[in-house]
Amino acid sequence: MNPARTLATARRVLRQLTHDPRTIALMLVVPCVLLTLLKYVFDDSPRTWDSAGAALLGIFPLITMFLVTSIATLRERTSGTLERLLTMPLAKADLLGGYALAFGAVAVVQALLATGLSVLALGLDVAGSTWLLLAAALADAFLGTALGLFVSAFASSEFQAVQFMPAVILPQLLLCGLFVPRGSMQPVLSGLSDALPMSYATDAMTQVVHHSGLPTLFLRDILVVALSALLALCLGAATLRRRTP
Repeated sequence: MNPARTLATARRVLRQLTHDPRTIALMLVVPCVLLTLLKYVFDDSPRTWDSAGAALLGIFPLITMFLVTSIATLRERTSGTLERLLTMPLAKADLLGGYALAFGAVAVVQALLATGLSVLALGLDVAGSTWLLLAAALADAFLGTALGLFVSAFASSEFQAVQFMPAVILPQLLLCGLFVPRGSMQPVLSGLSDALPMSYATDAMTQVVHHSGLPTLFLRDILVVALSALLALCLGAATLRRRTP
């Protein structure tokens, strides 16, 4: 990987994003609006808000980053931009690293806004460190970015990219423990839940809310999320095909 080429790719992607205010609003504003709505839905049940709000603080950024990244990368593929770039002396790692770095920078801003809003304005009660909550939200958003980069290879239109959301995200949402504790599920579903990265994203948030200090399970959950994101990026790199000029 060449750092200069990776940074150049990241700058190009960020410049493109700055010319698309609707996409920026989707990534930065929508998660905050959804968390605010959830707060007032559970206004009479603060404990439910603390539990569900923490989980969704990680899930909402994951979903929005998945959606935006998959569509934005698909545009690059269908417009021929990626193919032209791959005729240059640009390594796949530089290309995917640049995209991940650009969307990761947006994920940092998104995580800061959503976490700050939840803790400072919406009164989310967190037993652990707010910084750990922020780290978990950032890891979840990066996972969404990596999954979006990967699935964009299997869509031929933006509509198809959106269709991957119920196929990839919704099963994880149903099995991550948000609606029913994972231990209470049927053994088959519980085992499937253990194999899905969103389950660990949700567990990491729950650990911070209910435990002070640095829980061992939190470190395990964050490590699984990070490794899942890295695996998705590697699989995404495998879908790129270099063309000769």
